[in-house]
Amino acid sequence: MLLRKIYETVVAKGIEKDPRGKDTVKKTLEKRVKTYENMKEDEKEFFDTESLANPYADTRILNGTGDEDIKTALVGIDMEMAEILLADRLSSKGQKIDLVISHHPEGKAYANFYEVMHMQADILNKFGVPINVAESLLENRIKEVERRLSPVNHTRAVDVAKLLNVPFLCVHTPADNMVASYLQQVFDEKKPDTLEDITKILKEIPEYREAAKNNAGPKILLGSKDRRAGKIFVDMTGGTEGAKDIFENLVNSGVNTIVVMHLSEDHRKEAEKHHMNAVLAGHISSDNLG
Repeated sequence: MLLRKIYETVVAKGIEKDPRGKDTVKKTLEKRVKTYENMKEDEKEFFDTESLANPYADTRILNGTGDEDIKTALVGIDMEMAEILLADRLSSKGQKIDLVISHHPEGKAYANFYEVMHMQADILNKFGVPINVAESLLENRIKEVERRLSPVNHTRAVDVAKLLNVPFLCVHTPADNMVASYLQQVFDEKKPDTLEDITKILKEIPEYREAAKNNAGPKILLGSKDRRAGKIFVDMTGGTEGAKDIFENLVNSGVNTIVVMHLSEDHRKEAEKHHMNAVLAGHISSDNLG
């Protein structure tokens, strides 16, 4: 398969499983096209035209023309300089690697991956949070993430890939959409009664079973095993953690339990303050599932 076809396929799959719904994604892209058309020529020079068809800033071909014929790929969650060198080493030893695929973004896809965080507002709105509240709270959080990313040397791995002529692709939010939509559907169908039931359901899934064997399995972060699960929100897509102030609004909208990949200490404290249950599914295991 051509590299371009792989890229287009993962984006299409991401849109198909986007928690916002296809219509919302389509409207987002249409607005982006209009914005681009109204730009001055000097502004268009720096515009990422890939974003006109791909709504996920953290998913890009980082090295390659797109015309490369791909038969084998080295795939991982964090594919950085060492992993690209590994791919080159494997190829030199006769195990040809045509493409490196990273889940976590690198290069230009990492530099502005905070752009995908805007989708969280629509997801929160679907769970009952007023859109004006969701957008307002996210605004400051997105700026915070942008500031945190600004000093990062994000092109290191991509530069190595270019020097070694290794095609390089990263697929972040489309994969996160897959795991978020899958788990949400599982919980909606099985309707677990308690938090312990949630962890049991997760451990039936191979990726989480394997993680549990490596001491990184699902665990109850907030609440007890006998506490009622109630309405469950699988919060696993949209770039990274959103605004910590959102938990009060989620509780008020009827959400009782969040199932997450990870939860920072500040976010955990805020969730606890508002009596939110939280189940930690696991970061890498969730990424593997996606």
